[in-house]
Amino acid sequence: MARAHAPHREQESTSGARARPPAPAGRRRLLVPLLAAVLLAQMAFAMVTAAVQQTPTIDEPVYVATAAEYLHEHRVRHNPEHPPLGKLVVAAGVALAHPHVGAPFTGAQEDAGRRLLYESGNDPGRLMLWARLPVIALTLAFGLVVFAFARDLAGPVAALTALALYTLSPDVVAHGSLATLDVPAAGFLLTSAWLLWRARHGRPRLCLAAAGVALGAALATKMSTLPAVPVLAALAALSVWARRPRDVRRALLGAGAVTVTAVAVVWAAYLAVDPRLRWDPHVTHVPVVHGLRGLLVRALPFPAAYRDGMRVQFGLENQAWQGFLFGHLYSGARWYYLPVALVVKTPLGMLALWAAGAVATVAVRRLRPAAPYVLAPAAVLLASAMSGSRDLGTRYAVFLPMFLAVAAGCVPTVRRRWTPVATAALVAFVAVSSLRTFPYYLPYSNEAFGGPARTHLRLHDSNVDWGQDLGRLADRLRERYPGERVWLVYKGSGLPGHYGIEASDPRRAPAREVHGLLVVSDSAAATARGRLAALLRSSTAVDEVGHSITLYRR
Repeated sequence: MARAHAPHREQESTSGARARPPAPAGRRRLLVPLLAAVLLAQMAFAMVTAAVQQTPTIDEPVYVATAAEYLHEHRVRHNPEHPPLGKLVVAAGVALAHPHVGAPFTGAQEDAGRRLLYESGNDPGRLMLWARLPVIALTLAFGLVVFAFARDLAGPVAALTALALYTLSPDVVAHGSLATLDVPAAGFLLTSAWLLWRARHGRPRLCLAAAGVALGAALATKMSTLPAVPVLAALAALSVWARRPRDVRRALLGAGAVTVTAVAVVWAAYLAVDPRLRWDPHVTHVPVVHGLRGLLVRALPFPAAYRDGMRVQFGLENQAWQGFLFGHLYSGARWYYLPVALVVKTPLGMLALWAAGAVATVAVRRLRPAAPYVLAPAAVLLASAMSGSRDLGTRYAVFLPMFLAVAAGCVPTVRRRWTPVATAALVAFVAVSSLRTFPYYLPYSNEAFGGPARTHLRLHDSNVDWGQDLGRLADRLRERYPGERVWLVYKGSGLPGHYGIEASDPRRAPAREVHGLLVVSDSAAATARGRLAALLRSSTAVDEVGHSITLYRR
């Protein structure tokens, strides 16, 4: 009798276990989304804090004024060198701020930004915050893409590792909190690569269409994403080929569908601004472009404003820009600038995990099919950025913290006893390094190079001083130096007088008259020559603001 009833009791026990899972298993299932939410929440807090405290950077007023122009005039006039979509994202926040815009403005785009922020009765702090919030929201959404991409490759631990590196990246936090275009363009490319990977495994038509939309969004945000088109088209063909080996026709159709969809999205972005596609090339100086570049521009299947914007970009590339690297001021560009700058401005633990992740995606058999989707777009874009003529910041390579975060998330899949512990230790090291720089993310550099306070000795421009600390300077002068004579050399788009800073330009006065407090943006100090360089040599540094502005006593 006992033997006859034993199977029945076992069946009841098994059935009960299926009907009511143990509480610890349920808690483990909730742990991953909870940790992901915590990581995104701390990133949101960091970006919003930076957005509230920072005054307009050099590029932002142009984008905000152009966004307001889209809303009120419904035409493309200023800033043709960048397509409309990123500025339409900014326009969502500008619309909610309800700024006073005034009559149409036909002057220079830099003057348009100054006019909107400081001369039209608007509160520049409030307007800039609203303009930055949509980019912050988009940056957080791209964090979910990083999480999903790494989870698809290697599971929840990989997803959390990748998300941690993304949310703690000083470059992503710094530029994701600004009303600029670098993070949106990079995030759209990452989204396209992830969707192409998903097309290998399920619902290929939907994923290929969505990947084309994401690629088109990148192209409609920054023209520097154009080199990714052949790479992502090839990945689309690869995804179709993986599902249907030896079917060349379908593979080519998949690549064509992604490309055509991307082109359609670019046209849609311009039509969203102006259904009549009005464009007057005489408003902005459009240089004549010859040779292969000219043929490329004419071959682009995009609106005339896009093609002229490409001509403007090529004109900018032909200019002689000043670079600054490890104390050396030079004209032109150095091919190694971006890799060196990235080594300075990336947390040390993140650099180690990037390298390990890149190796893992190639060496681990089950990850190897994903290597082209994660590494190839980043490699091509980095090579393109390195060939440019503007050594102005790691923001030109902000796609690397996104793609390589996904690769780094795969490190725990390497079957070694020490791998989980080493990965956790490196992520913790990244967290400490990143959180210590709060809220000064723009001038971040890692511990090997002295931290944010010493970044200005090695790099300049958007790596350290992009004009973001004018408001903080005004507070410092009121608190510590009330009533003192101030001489100011500020490199940025803000108006010092609006923040209550009464100062004179020391470069316009005889050196013998320049006494008192000499305040100089670190980017201006890095590129100082002639009179300003002489003034700095005869002055003593006494204070600094935001690791981007130095105060001297003379």
